[in-house]
Amino acid sequence: MKKNLFFVIVWAAVLAPLGLRAQAVTWSEHVAPIVFQHCTSCHRPGEIGPFPLTNYSEAQNWANMMQYVTEIRYMPPWKPDSKFGAKYLRENYLSDNEIATIKAWVEGGAPEGDPNLAPPTPVFPSGSQIGTPDLVLNFAKTHIHPGTNYDEYRYFVLPTGLTQAKDLVALEMRPGNKRVVHHALIWADTTGTAAALDAQTPEYGYIPSQGGGIGQTKFTAQLPGYVPGARPNVFTNGMAQRLPAHSDLVVQIHYAPTSSDEPDSSSFNLFFADAPATRYVNSYIMLPTNLVNGPFTMPANSIKEFHGTFKLPFDVSLLGIAPHCHKLGRNWRVFAVTPANDTIPLIHIEDWDFNWQGAYNFKKLQKLPKNTVIHAYATYDNTSNNPLNPNNPPKFVTWGESTNDEMYYLPLYWLPYQTGDENLNLEDVATGTTQAFHFSQTRLYPVAPNPVKGSAKIGFTLGDMGAVSLQVWNLNGQLVQTLLQAQQTLAGEHIVEWDAQNLPSGLYCIMLRTEDGGMQTQKVVVP
Repeated sequence: MKKNLFFVIVWAAVLAPLGLRAQAVTWSEHVAPIVFQHCTSCHRPGEIGPFPLTNYSEAQNWANMMQYVTEIRYMPPWKPDSKFGAKYLRENYLSDNEIATIKAWVEGGAPEGDPNLAPPTPVFPSGSQIGTPDLVLNFAKTHIHPGTNYDEYRYFVLPTGLTQAKDLVALEMRPGNKRVVHHALIWADTTGTAAALDAQTPEYGYIPSQGGGIGQTKFTAQLPGYVPGARPNVFTNGMAQRLPAHSDLVVQIHYAPTSSDEPDSSSFNLFFADAPATRYVNSYIMLPTNLVNGPFTMPANSIKEFHGTFKLPFDVSLLGIAPHCHKLGRNWRVFAVTPANDTIPLIHIEDWDFNWQGAYNFKKLQKLPKNTVIHAYATYDNTSNNPLNPNNPPKFVTWGESTNDEMYYLPLYWLPYQTGDENLNLEDVATGTTQAFHFSQTRLYPVAPNPVKGSAKIGFTLGDMGAVSLQVWNLNGQLVQTLLQAQQTLAGEHIVEWDAQNLPSGLYCIMLRTEDGGMQTQKVVVP
């Protein structure tokens, strides 16, 4: 008896640090909540994940792979070092306990458990992830990315048609072909330079060599870009970026290598402030001109760390940061040193991955006093020991927009400092502002068509993730149909197909209920 008790105590001691109970770890009760929160947004039909993870059967098929990629922290693809000190919006890394839970589940045979204990599969936005745009810009033509097994960087120019300047609070790219759209950088151009370059080429858009050097370093008004799997950022607290009248949207899209021709016709959703912005977000880009140990050159078979600096001319509130380099990049380490010699961590990416680059917005504005110096270190490995080196054998490499070239490119998004900035909670859209953005609120839209004969679309937007019920009632107060029942649903815009073909003629009420007790209705006629 004492011997058995000893083993029980030892086993409990092993499990306790992992946060696991001495019971079977199941998909339904323990693993599904982790996967649905961190993985399913990309691992679902039509998205970039190579296989879906929307139910137990799918997860069981990939259980061993899930354990491996989470243990080595390859997945989910959140690159900033969580221990460096900086905190960002929508962080997506697994805790030690979550990784241990997945491991225990796999090693225990990956059991399903009681299906009734599983959370509902989240419903994801079917259109825009953040609501109804104020302006949609589309490709004028379909671009064919050639199947030559080479990358392609191509610039496209989309006239905004704006006759007056607008306060832009969000920009959302909807890639036309997710198989080949790797990422995109976006600027506003008021000079017409990009449009003139595009007009000189017979095909739609132009590549950097056709632009005569007019590229990333020439367009200074950088706007939010696109990377797969990332939800677009929405400026709050009266913040916006100024989109000038008569400006063009200039988009540089990186297309991944493919063996067959792939068409792409992407679109861009623009969201404007409902009330005039009170503050404008600016950007500054650290480039090789900021280096203290340049020039930015990498001889073959060399490993080099470059150090750039930027001294702030006035008090700044730093909003976000977006390090960018290519396949020779190994790591980034960025911090600020104030005049009082305090060190403020900004970002550390220990294992740079060209496939998972992004922009990172801080949870709270980072106050940087005047004369603070930003230090940005980036290391590059131009040796044959780098398995990602695009040149075999290694070659001399310097600045360029091709994947075979390299970049030291660090956008910083900032505002002039105002008293109290460091206390703003950017996760709470209601903090410090009376501005109500129509796309960050929960709203049930009118049914279309109305009257409805047969099928119709019911659209709604959620401001926050939560359980949603969508029902059809008649005017006698009787429940006719339940379209969604306490369905866990992500924030954003959703469209539900409704078949009213078998309903008798009359007036009906569509009712949207949310878990916070909110209720909205729309009337619809069935003739």
